[in-house]
Amino acid sequence: MSLLDHLNWRHAVKAFDPTKKVSQENIDKIIEAARLAPTSSGLQPFRLLVIESQEIKDKLVDGAFNPDCMRECSHVLVFAGWHDYSDQKIDEMYDMTTDQRDLPQGRFSSYTDKIKEIYNNQSTDKNFEHIARQAYIAMGFALAQAAELRVDTCPAEGFSTDLVDEVLELDKQGLKSIVLMYVGVADPERDWMAPMAKVRNAAEEFVIKY
Repeated sequence: MSLLDHLNWRHAVKAFDPTKKVSQENIDKIIEAARLAPTSSGLQPFRLLVIESQEIKDKLVDGAFNPDCMRECSHVLVFAGWHDYSDQKIDEMYDMTTDQRDLPQGRFSSYTDKIKEIYNNQSTDKNFEHIARQAYIAMGFALAQAAELRVDTCPAEGFSTDLVDEVLELDKQGLKSIVLMYVGVADPERDWMAPMAKVRNAAEEFVIKY
C-alpha cells in the first residue's frame, strides 16, 4: 500500500481501548520517524517525551480537553521545545555535526554567526513560535509513520501546557510543551470518528497554481 492509502486510513481517534498496548517495536519506529524529521538549520530544537506510565497519565487528565484519551491511550508523546535559541545550543549542535562528519569544528561558523544574529535580535516569544513549528513538522512525520504501521493516533493541542510542564518538570530541562500525540488502539464502540467520511477540500480548491 502507498503512503496515501495509509493517510486516507488514519483519523483522529476519539476513544482508545485501555486494555491494549502498542508494541514497543512500533513505538520505537514512530519515535525514530520524529527524530529523523527535518528542522530549520538542522537544530532539532525540541525533545520528545514518551509517557507510558499510567500514574503520570492520570496526573495529566485534569488538564486534557479529552481526558479519556489521555487516560486510556497506550502512550502519550509530548513534543516539547527549547525555551529559546541560544549561542551555546547552536554551537553544541554544530559541534556535534562537524564531529560526526569528520570536519573541523567551526567549519560552519559563518553560517551559525548569521543565525545567531537573527535569533538574538528576535524576542523569546517569536523564537519559541519558530521552535514550535519545527516540532509540528516532526509530529507530522510521526503521524505518517503511525499510519503506515496502522497504529491509531490523535494529535492534540487541547491540554494544559502549564500542567504538563509542571508534572514532567520541563522547566528543569529548559523545555516547554508544545503539542501532544495520543497513541494507542482505538475502541471501535466508542470512537465516534471512525465511521465518518474523511473530509478535506477538493484538490482543485486546495491547490492554487501559478
